[in-house]
Amino acid sequence: MSENNMTTEARTGQSKPRVAVLFGGRSSEHAVSCVTAAGVLGAIDKDKYDVIPIGIAKTGQWVLASGDTNEWSLSATSLPEVAPSTQTVALAEIGGEHQLIVASPNAVPQELGAVDVVFPLLHGPFGEDGTIQGLLELSDTRYVGAGVLASAVGMDKHFMKVVFESAGLHVGPYIAVTDRQWLTDPETVRKRVDQLGFPVFVKPARAGSSMGISKVDSLEGLDAAIEAAREHDPKLVIEAGITGREIECAVLEGRGTDAPRTSMPGEISVAGGGHEFYDFNAKYVDDAAALSCPADLPDEAIARVRELAAVAFDAVGAEGLSRVDFFYTPEGELIINEINTMPGFTPKSMYPQMWKATGLGYAELIDELIYLALHRKTGLR
Repeated sequence: MSENNMTTEARTGQSKPRVAVLFGGRSSEHAVSCVTAAGVLGAIDKDKYDVIPIGIAKTGQWVLASGDTNEWSLSATSLPEVAPSTQTVALAEIGGEHQLIVASPNAVPQELGAVDVVFPLLHGPFGEDGTIQGLLELSDTRYVGAGVLASAVGMDKHFMKVVFESAGLHVGPYIAVTDRQWLTDPETVRKRVDQLGFPVFVKPARAGSSMGISKVDSLEGLDAAIEAAREHDPKLVIEAGITGREIECAVLEGRGTDAPRTSMPGEISVAGGGHEFYDFNAKYVDDAAALSCPADLPDEAIARVRELAAVAFDAVGAEGLSRVDFFYTPEGELIINEINTMPGFTPKSMYPQMWKATGLGYAELIDELIYLALHRKTGLR
């Protein structure tokens, strides 16, 4: 029997699979990742799994983290953050297996043992973009969610759109702006944006949770919006505004050779708080976003959303989970906005809420994702 097909018990000698919940990270979405971890740590079945919380500080250091969900929850006064430690967690090869160890200065490293699956609850660069997935692939460690390429494509809004267009999906008008283009020829960038027509949305190409996104109604406000987005990413995507309702669909990898599973579509509405669009504060701070699921759409539109969400999932080569976002225009047209290969995953997040409305609860969803990861080999597949 190959190592990739061995059971968890055969590989580790443990009666329960060991799951490392990895969160925090170096990106601007550090706090969002911590909040997501609080949800998962509070719901994962500890009678079924041996859970090890591992935080990644903003410095990039891996540390053993507290399993106390209150420590990672969002409060009205502060954002949760993984603090650096004198003890560092690392993956190392010991006895032919890649295992977790804890290293301290002037001390003998301590072995934590082999990990059966990593649940990387990381958002943004250095976590959701294929980097952590590459590390786990190199260490032959199973993990929840999309692989290296799908994660990288799903993180870069420019190349994501290129892939969607090649799959025949309808993408709205946009331009991509590189660091060199803005620094050497900003006037051409302004002309290209003007040709899109206003309003436009200026976005960092490789950031999520609506970080650094601005709505711009005229050319006069463009430069400030570009500089705000460049604080998060030197590469930008600038999209023409689309009149339409925001519709989302949750996708879950099928078992074995089964097709991807899709939830009932949901619709996002933002009420109060002075939010012009679905920004970070609306999502996480002001509790201004509401989800209606199933969305109030004709039956044929619901079926079409689910069909196109599965197409998008397969187009980028996603695995595990993804959330696919669309605009539904007054003419009944569906325009794809983006795919998120590691969507917000707190109990209140849209992805789990859509599955709940479709009949799959939060704890059961976590269990299914771990099952999929445990039964998927590492390497080429």
